[in-house]
Amino acid sequence: MKNIILITIGLLSLVLGMIGIFLPLLPTTPFVLLSAGCFSIGSPRLSEKLTRSKIFGSYLENYRYKTGVPRKAKVRAIVFLWVGLTVSMIIIKTPIIIGLLFVIGILVTIHLACLRVRED
Repeated sequence: MKNIILITIGLLSLVLGMIGIFLPLLPTTPFVLLSAGCFSIGSPRLSEKLTRSKIFGSYLENYRYKTGVPRKAKVRAIVFLWVGLTVSMIIIKTPIIIGLLFVIGILVTIHLACLRVRED
């Protein structure tokens, strides 16, 4: 039963990670990392497939071995983050939510800025 729950959470998380590639407000990496964690316990076969994936393999490798993120990817992530947050702030117009989104944006930007840069 535990493996079924972990595989289900891993698959749902992976789908959200895939959506996050195209939707800047949805973070890709945390969902892919959650999938990898769930699969590593629930299904070694799925874990291996995810690690070898052309789309997500590099996310996991960069995170696992701390090899760094290409500078271009870092800049693109920060730009998409702030464009998405700004659009959300304009649409929502609720001061508390705007403040929350701003704080989240600052924290995520700091996190991204602190990631090691890999020169390709």
